[in-house]
Amino acid sequence: MSTDDRDVTSGERADDSELKASVKPAARRPQAHGPGGGIGMPAEKAMNFGGTLRRIVSELRPQRVAVIVAIGFGVVSTALVVVGPKLLGNATNAIFEGFIGSQFEPGLTQPELVEYLRSQGMDAQADLISGMPNLIPGQGIDFTRLAQLLGVVLAVYAASFLFSWLQGRITTKVVQQTVYDLRERSETKLARLPLSYFDKQARGEVLSRVTNDIDNIAQTLQQSLSQLITSVLTVVGVLFMMFYISWILALVALVTIPLSAVVVAQIAKRSQPQFVEQWKRTGTVNSHVEEMYTGHSLVKVFGHEATARQTFEQENTKLYEASFKAQFITGTIQPVMGFVSNLGYVVVAVVGGLRVASGQMSLGDVQAFIQYSRQFSQPITQIASMMNLLQSGAASAERVFELLDAPEESADPVAPATLETVQGRVAFEDVSFSYTPERPLIEGLSFVAEPGQTIAIVGPTGAGKTTLVNLIMRFYEVDGGRITIDGVDTRDLTRAGLRSNIGMVLQDTWLFGGSIADNISYGTHREVTEAELVAAAEATHVDPFVRTLPDGYETRLDDEGTNGTAVSAGEKQLLTIARAFLADPAILILDEATSSVDTRTEVLVQEAMNALRRGRTSFVIAHRLSTIRDADIILVMEQGSIVEKGNHDELIAAGGAYARLYQAQFAAAAAEVD
Repeated sequence: MSTDDRDVTSGERADDSELKASVKPAARRPQAHGPGGGIGMPAEKAMNFGGTLRRIVSELRPQRVAVIVAIGFGVVSTALVVVGPKLLGNATNAIFEGFIGSQFEPGLTQPELVEYLRSQGMDAQADLISGMPNLIPGQGIDFTRLAQLLGVVLAVYAASFLFSWLQGRITTKVVQQTVYDLRERSETKLARLPLSYFDKQARGEVLSRVTNDIDNIAQTLQQSLSQLITSVLTVVGVLFMMFYISWILALVALVTIPLSAVVVAQIAKRSQPQFVEQWKRTGTVNSHVEEMYTGHSLVKVFGHEATARQTFEQENTKLYEASFKAQFITGTIQPVMGFVSNLGYVVVAVVGGLRVASGQMSLGDVQAFIQYSRQFSQPITQIASMMNLLQSGAASAERVFELLDAPEESADPVAPATLETVQGRVAFEDVSFSYTPERPLIEGLSFVAEPGQTIAIVGPTGAGKTTLVNLIMRFYEVDGGRITIDGVDTRDLTRAGLRSNIGMVLQDTWLFGGSIADNISYGTHREVTEAELVAAAEATHVDPFVRTLPDGYETRLDDEGTNGTAVSAGEKQLLTIARAFLADPAILILDEATSSVDTRTEVLVQEAMNALRRGRTSFVIAHRLSTIRDADIILVMEQGSIVEKGNHDELIAAGGAYARLYQAQFAAAAAEVD
């Protein structure tokens, strides 16, 4: 059975206390407990906000043509939206000028009418008329001209909508393609990371980076990229039009900007701690829910349902309070900005009305300017509201980039050696290894496993048993010496080439969502016939219980490797052993593979394993010494060194460490019977 890196992340390393000592929780954010801890936790504030944003932008570089096109469409759409109020103001002027013109007798031109009004002492009316260059005394509203102006306005807004839709579509494609690439790179990265990386990271932390954090990046980019571009362009365009219409009114409107900035800064300053508290409480609630779900059977057995509910209610209340404060404080940005905007609106309306009355501006221009003043504050409010979203997205991106930048496994050799026909001679030659340099685990280890031999490895917890077989698989690299297979240094082989000749059955079973047949055939890289599948199942005593299932070998297992209560823990272990049988490896590693099997089934599995091991080099890690009595060689390890070596009878006769272990188990079994 070939085994890749992901197969062994659940590998049994619990007996290596040196490894446990080297594992430290991630310090970057609060850790949730239990399997999948940390999933669902919102991101923290980025440590390097500016640098992370620049790198996010660099991630868009492969889509730069599409981004440029989207920006171009955004510019056109925003320009059309900005021009709209001015054109609509012209329509308002046409109506107002027609209405005023109908109040006078025909026969005079607009300048003559202004002169006449001044001669009559009607200066205010003359000032008003002087600001209407298209007024024709005696002529009412020109509906033909009005229809043309409104038609132009309608066409402008329709074109703006079209370009905005195109921008949104392209932006969505850019964002989703970028996130697709990030997911693909993250998945590829996980396959290239050394096992030591996963030893130092909580499982939920790694899963959160490649799921929630990438989803948060997608959400941030989707919501902010298009809106940010549009908001910035709108601010620039509207500001230009405001100065174009009246620089005096533009300066009046801009007075509100510093006030808005101060208000937003003060609100953001007070909301940020509340968001931090909200995220912290979210993690606590997620942690509690995950722990109670994972251990729900034990919670019920020990009658802790009420305590669990009480704890949940307490933490949920704290989350509610923190979330309420965070959302309430942040929610005040919109109404406060609206209040400030309305203050500016009142000032603009008053000053604009005075300028219309004095003939310095037309009514349509004032109407357009008021619309622009509203448009000007809206994108600023949107940008202010996006800051928390950008902070969250940058924090997630920073965590994903940390994963992508993590050191990878050493590269495979450029011209690798190959193993044509593996005999199975495995030799350790003065091998040294440590998880941390200051705490050596294995030093100067040497032994030879001849082809076809069964090598049993026993010893107390932390002796280095699982580490030894992990070194054979090159899940870790040796610090000194070398390991050879048929005389070839394993470092001269590609990892895939090495592992394709090794089968491994772990103490912790790993099954995936799929049929039983799919799970058994997972270790092969070829089409498997039904006869081969059934033969492997029969040899490992899988066939009898599979035949009792309604769908037989097509019975679907969920992502926990179960099917309700149809598949027991022992049966799951049998499935993983059948997987190894079908893969037909030259070298076999059994890491406490019978620990989940009952005593009766263990006898049957032992018989099947004897048949499997025949002609193959096998390494068997066992705590239950009765299962390895027939091993050719038993290696007794203590603190990374082989302290005894021989077969069962020889080691019992020697009365050393193995004999003490054996007698201790025998005494424990007797005590249990008594």
